[in-house]
Amino acid sequence: ARMFCDIQTPDGQPAAADPRNVLRRALAKASDRGFSFYIHPEIEFYLLKSTQLDAKGEPVPVDNAGYFDNVPGGTAHDFRRRAVSMLEQLGISVEFSHHEGGPGQNEIDLRYADALTMADNIMTFRTVIKEVAIEQGVYATFMPKPFTQHPGSGMHTHMSLFEGDTNAFFDPSSQYHLSKTAKHFIAGLLKHAPEITAVTNQYVNSYKRLWGGGEAPSFVCWGHNNRSALIRVPLYKPDKGNSSRIEYRAIDSAANPYLAYALLLNAGLKGIEEEYQLPAETEDNVWSLNDAERRAMGIQPLPQSLDHAIRKLEESELVAETLGEEVFSYVLANKRREWSEYRSQVTPFELKQNLETL
Repeated sequence: ARMFCDIQTPDGQPAAADPRNVLRRALAKASDRGFSFYIHPEIEFYLLKSTQLDAKGEPVPVDNAGYFDNVPGGTAHDFRRRAVSMLEQLGISVEFSHHEGGPGQNEIDLRYADALTMADNIMTFRTVIKEVAIEQGVYATFMPKPFTQHPGSGMHTHMSLFEGDTNAFFDPSSQYHLSKTAKHFIAGLLKHAPEITAVTNQYVNSYKRLWGGGEAPSFVCWGHNNRSALIRVPLYKPDKGNSSRIEYRAIDSAANPYLAYALLLNAGLKGIEEEYQLPAETEDNVWSLNDAERRAMGIQPLPQSLDHAIRKLEESELVAETLGEEVFSYVLANKRREWSEYRSQVTPFELKQNLETL
């Protein structure tokens, strides 16, 4: 069983600091414009033998399998079966599950639902994954980048707006079947992506994933079925207009889903309201371009560190309005504290590089 609560003040008003209320406000704004917001996340995580590190100071994964590998009798295979069963017993529908690209890395995709239901489901999902791992004598982590040499764990999020039973992103006569609403929504996400990144990627370690390769998006652009882009428009399936959607690839699996989804929604709605124009799509592999080529194409980078993201965040009217004064102030204070503590650390990298030579 599970239970979620809405926090209220003594006089019965929604508490300003309640993250569920932040998302409720954004959904109400969308509803006033006739939209419902639906989400489908692909949640990645690592299974480790324990929280203990090896002699090299690195975590120890439960296997050395790769993308879509099936390990007969392996921990990950049994783990996914047990986790999916428990999730479905809790009423959370699972669409796919498989081994991901890193050793011990797994992905479980939840079936689409409205954004508030999905945010609740993600919070439940994390608890279930942790509990099943403990039950099976291993450890699960949603840390964005636990290994230097292996891919980080993202939470690629598929999104769509509906007007009643009609997918507002679908237009059969348009290229890639994207409606004007969808194009404005994507343009809003692109314009505001840098300033919301401190929430969609809220930890120091998140930027090791964004800038550490492994198919993580580092630059603000969109493309049709382009996995190097921040926003991917998946291939259209004939006769399935209601499945038209876009995929935001920056968000990691450690994000606060209530705050992150509220910001993604409001960024897209801003694009619709102000009719932002969608820039040209990026057909190239963005990672293979050099800096000069990206500049010539007008492709800007996402923040390269938590400090950079905080500076973008604190200047954002969109984020301040979406989160509300109390949550906005707390997020800023919390992230500034994390960055201050991180930058004061002497890391193993510095000791290895400098101790004997300087």
